[in-house]
Amino acid sequence: MVSGPSRRDMRARRLPTAVKIVIAGGFGVGKTTMVGTVSETQPLRTEEILTDEGIGVDDISGVERKNTTTVAMDFGRITMRDEYVLYLFGTPGQERFWFMWDEVALGALGAVVLADTRRLSDCFPSVDYFERRNTPFVVAVNCFEGAKRFDLAEIQMALNLGPKVPVVLCDARRLASCKEVLIKLVLHAMKSRGVTEEPEPQNA
Repeated sequence: MVSGPSRRDMRARRLPTAVKIVIAGGFGVGKTTMVGTVSETQPLRTEEILTDEGIGVDDISGVERKNTTTVAMDFGRITMRDEYVLYLFGTPGQERFWFMWDEVALGALGAVVLADTRRLSDCFPSVDYFERRNTPFVVAVNCFEGAKRFDLAEIQMALNLGPKVPVVLCDARRLASCKEVLIKLVLHAMKSRGVTEEPEPQNA
């Protein structure tokens, strides 16, 4: 009697599940850096040089050294355990580009909201946006040099987050740190959506 292919063999032959992830947060919080850090391919960036036209419009307090801004989105890709391909879409941070968020977030399994403790209020719009859409998200505090450190419970309280919203520390410049954030998000999103095994393929 010839047995059929094992479950392991069948999984090995399957194409990876495509998962769309949004990377959001305020201006200069590290979204472009995070996408570039984790992407296994050359990331797509739509950055432009900051000009005098942004004076009085873009708040650059706390990130005065930043001289570029994302005007559409950042895009990157990373494969996890040969089972999932995460397609990362970074949103623009300034208010004048928020109209693009609906298109960027369409079909996403979940979102990472990057936060900077020096400008914590900048991530409120992202938190509110994903809460309104019932999109699972985690808050990742990007640990900038010189920024004051706070307990995660303090940050959760300051952002008025529900007890089920994970808050984690990260360094957007480090691959291992970014991977931990993404794994945390995928597991949280799957649990929030009642998925016990694998997420359904998303249109990325």
